[in-house]
Amino acid sequence: MLRRLTIRDFVIVDHLELDFQSGFGALTGETGAGKSILLDALGLALGDRADAAAVRSGRERAEICAEFDPPEDAALAAWLAEQALEAEEGVLILRRVVDAGGRSRAWLNGTPVTLTQLREVGEFLCDIHGQHAHHALLRAEAQRALLDTHAGALELAAATADCHRAWRQALDQRMRAEQDSAATERERELLAWQVRELEELDFRTEQWLELNQEHGRLAHAAGLMDGADEVLAALGDNELAVAPLLARLGTRVGEMAGIDPALDEVRGLLADAAIQADEALHALRRYRDRLDLDPERLAETEARIGAVTDLARKHRATPEELPALLEDWRARLETLSASADPARLAAREAEARKAYEAAAARLSAARRPAAEALSAHISEAMQGLAMAGGRFEVALVAQPEGSVHGMESVEFRVAANPSQPLRPLAKVASGGELSRIGLAIQVMTSRDTSTPTLIFDEVDVGIGGGVAEIVGKLLHRLGRERQVLCVTHLPQVAACADWQWNIAKAERGGEVLSRVSVLDGQGRVEEIARMLGGVNITDTTRRHAAEMLGQD
Repeated sequence: MLRRLTIRDFVIVDHLELDFQSGFGALTGETGAGKSILLDALGLALGDRADAAAVRSGRERAEICAEFDPPEDAALAAWLAEQALEAEEGVLILRRVVDAGGRSRAWLNGTPVTLTQLREVGEFLCDIHGQHAHHALLRAEAQRALLDTHAGALELAAATADCHRAWRQALDQRMRAEQDSAATERERELLAWQVRELEELDFRTEQWLELNQEHGRLAHAAGLMDGADEVLAALGDNELAVAPLLARLGTRVGEMAGIDPALDEVRGLLADAAIQADEALHALRRYRDRLDLDPERLAETEARIGAVTDLARKHRATPEELPALLEDWRARLETLSASADPARLAAREAEARKAYEAAAARLSAARRPAAEALSAHISEAMQGLAMAGGRFEVALVAQPEGSVHGMESVEFRVAANPSQPLRPLAKVASGGELSRIGLAIQVMTSRDTSTPTLIFDEVDVGIGGGVAEIVGKLLHRLGRERQVLCVTHLPQVAACADWQWNIAKAERGGEVLSRVSVLDGQGRVEEIARMLGGVNITDTTRRHAAEMLGQD
């Protein structure tokens, strides 16, 4: 639940630190006093969009900090672990700073996070119903989303949408293939010829370096042989050959070192040099034995290099790029071959259609019981909201061809009294009826979520009298299960709250600022009396207010 909200320099709030309680809390006050501003500030902490207008005039930045007791929710724990975030000592602190230029930054338990992360964690903690939320229920997409959420079928709906897109893609591919068959066949024939040409070349990238090295060796074979013979002669095959000369010199210096040990180092160096020269002599002889003039092999390598170079030039590529080009052509040829096969395309389309129908059937199976239960619950709630005998129905209208949303559309229907037939909500509900039905839907569907904090921002607009009292009791009962906050102008609703705050404007230092007062018993009597009687509050009004507060 929401424990604390700290606000600095936000709109007309200079500094507020608000400690929240459990149960049902009412936020009341004159119009424009800043009741909804508190919820707007909380919305920023939960990831709403921000702009420069959020910063109080003349200040550099606005700062909002919301502290929650995290619910025992496995999904939330998994999300925190996935994001490498932790709830420190059972607390989640969401902080948002907006500067005068409209830029904002966000933190979760002191770790910088993105607005997406802030919104995602906020969905586990708090659910805000705006004062115009009931108008959204007139839209088909809102009705469908509400039912799927109520049914726990959002993943099924997403899977159905994916299958529908895959089916439509297969259908479009088949139709395009039928329309473009001539052009496709020409491209396929060209690709097939190009693929055969490269396959016959049988060229791999690693061959290019080896081929060029071999060609260089064969092209210079005569020079290499002459050079090897010359060096061999100098090392060991003539009278003044280096290798035997070094051996003789080493022997002579060894004799001299026997007389003067100072020559030991020279003797050692000559011995090493003699060994190295002898090893070079043997290695060079082995190399020379392998050398041979091979004009035929030289011609073969030159022809091979020419063939590779010609094809690379023809296709505007380097020799090293030819294998990758072949793989691309093969993949494209496979695609074109598939598209040129009507039976194969039709089979793929049928398979995709079957997968879509199976996904849509699972979605329908999840929607049907949820629609029935929601219809019954809302109809029951309508009986206490001045619509006795009224009925509500979540209708699933079959769509034989299906859509991205499944094999049926979702339509909310209502009959405000027993004599009326069920008709679409958008066509029959008056403003007051829509407010009452919308509130019933919001309260009923909120019970199905695990969100610990529910906030209603003037959702009771358009109702009054006994209906307002019923709404208040409805919110009070909901407050036994969750933390419920409600911004309201109705004394009947506020009187049902477990606790109440008054939000008012006050002038200080030439500025008009919003302030919050926590109301005690007598304070609540005065506030309820103000809401009942307006400017002039009489003792009778106060007694009436006290009587309302004494009710269950």
